[in-house]
Amino acid sequence: MTPMAVQIAGSPDGTPLRIKLQRVERRRKMKAFALVLPLLLFIVIAFILPIGRMLFSAVHDETLVALMPRTTAALSTWDGLTLPDESAYAALAGDLKQAWSQKTVGAIGKRMNYELPGVSSQVTSSARKASTLSAGPYKEALIEINPLWGRHEVWTLLKRGSSAYTGYYLLRSVDYQYGPDSQIVASPPENAIFRDTFLRTLSISISVTVATLLLGFPVAYLLATLPPRSSNLLMIMVVLPFWTSVLVRTTAWVVLLQEHGVINEVLMKLHILSQPAELIFNRLGTIVAMTHIQLPFTLLPIYSVMKTISPNLVRAARSLGAGPFYAFWKVYFPQTLPGIAAGCLLTFILCLGYYITPALVGGPTDQMVSYFVAHYTNEDLNWGMASALGAILLTATLLLYYAFNKLVGVDRIKMG
Repeated sequence: MTPMAVQIAGSPDGTPLRIKLQRVERRRKMKAFALVLPLLLFIVIAFILPIGRMLFSAVHDETLVALMPRTTAALSTWDGLTLPDESAYAALAGDLKQAWSQKTVGAIGKRMNYELPGVSSQVTSSARKASTLSAGPYKEALIEINPLWGRHEVWTLLKRGSSAYTGYYLLRSVDYQYGPDSQIVASPPENAIFRDTFLRTLSISISVTVATLLLGFPVAYLLATLPPRSSNLLMIMVVLPFWTSVLVRTTAWVVLLQEHGVINEVLMKLHILSQPAELIFNRLGTIVAMTHIQLPFTLLPIYSVMKTISPNLVRAARSLGAGPFYAFWKVYFPQTLPGIAAGCLLTFILCLGYYITPALVGGPTDQMVSYFVAHYTNEDLNWGMASALGAILLTATLLLYYAFNKLVGVDRIKMG
């Protein structure tokens, strides 16, 4: 290599040009990463960590192993065929005494009550009476205090509690539970409510998505074809609901749809109805209110795609002999599919997590999964069930999104 070639390939300080370019590129990437770092930290702290904590709580519960260490340790060698021996009962007596003195017996009873309803008060009374026991034999004494401790399913529950990880909450969220011998069985019909709740959530979300598409597509087409002056005014009316909260909009629908609300009064004065119609606290009111709230989320992506479609394409199809409908259906409509896909997917995912609107305008049979998540979080304080329901809903949403992308994703639409 000639001295001239070396001088061209390197910088004045002798560093090769390739290395200099790599350093410049590395500094550029570091600056870009520093700019997005605050947003990344916000997403991790406010989004990823809470979701991870929720998923962990759905399978983790160390109440029994932490508050009844002697009993769970003694049951590690229990065969599960008959009642445990005296050593296990002695360990139980020791744990009940400690729980009574440390005032943790309520947490034990509450955890056991999840799987065996009605035992919470029996656990508390047993701990109170067991605190007076001074010596064994403990097996006969505890069974005499309360026959609860002679039930085989109670001991299988305690044995399952020897592990900090449990599948109870996830099983309960799909209407299954553990049987007397720790086998997985279907929940009793009176307690099997969650599968219907998930199906109801899906059906309401699909209905609202279809309704917003049928209402939003013509409006988006109108906005895309009108002159800018008129379309800008209509666009302001479309986005105006964003200036008010979901709670205010839902409350407005309560005023409109109630028995003596505006809609019923107008229909009765026009003699269309002879008595008020049931427009609220049912599925109809839920879908109407949710459709109004979600309409802009479906409309705007469709409108943004329509604005990029040249009107000359339809004119060319018409000039070649195609009728108005044929030109629209074969030339214009296929180009709007990416916007339709994006708007419907956005609306559907948002509908899956609705809580306020169904709670205010829906009836008891119209509540969605979010209602039960809030119930277990705020009223029952059962974080395991709330986390399990949320985890299943999140998993279902991700699977539906994955299937949607595979079947009718935007890339496939464009290729089609």
